[in-house]
Amino acid sequence: MGTKAKTKPKQSKRSAQTQSLSISTLKFHPVAAARWNDFEKLFGERGACGGCWCMFQRLTRSEFIKQKGEGTKRAMKKLIHSGAAPGILAYAGEEPIAWCSIGPRENFSAIERSRILKRVDDQPVWSITCFFVNRNFRCQGVTAKLLKAAIDFARGQGAKIVEGYPIEPKQEKMPDVFAWTGFASSFKKVGFEEVARRSKTRPLMRYLVQNKNED
Repeated sequence: MGTKAKTKPKQSKRSAQTQSLSISTLKFHPVAAARWNDFEKLFGERGACGGCWCMFQRLTRSEFIKQKGEGTKRAMKKLIHSGAAPGILAYAGEEPIAWCSIGPRENFSAIERSRILKRVDDQPVWSITCFFVNRNFRCQGVTAKLLKAAIDFARGQGAKIVEGYPIEPKQEKMPDVFAWTGFASSFKKVGFEEVARRSKTRPLMRYLVQNKNED
């Protein structure tokens, strides 16, 4: 005798409206020691994905493999508590719902070693390397909002150029696990322009930051 397949309950109209309102009023904050618990809550037991804790681009491959899980969690906690602000948290009300990693390119050793993402010139740049969005808030434009907040943060730190390394997939849909660098369409939406492409699906994109008195 067969069993009836379980179906995912539909989101109520009121719930959808509430979530839409939350998206429209997102607030953004650089992650700091006081926000570690929020960061930990968002990333959950898996550290966002496979015990990464957003350390993949900051370590050598051997270091990452050796540390991933509790080791990478400790490394990120130490980084945040050192006074560094390695990224931006997005909040819907009091709830942390998304993350964007950003900082000077030289902080990301994996990118500095990459053949596909090697530097196009000797100008100092800030790099946006990773996104993580709570599954209940995906496909709603959160990434584009995070990009704008990251640009504002970089501007405040004196950055003149912000780089991103998104994916431009061959197929229309792809698993979320492969979209952690963001999609090129989101970067284009906020004004990034392609400056190099050494892989069919991995453009290197830049945003030229203006000073506030030039906006």
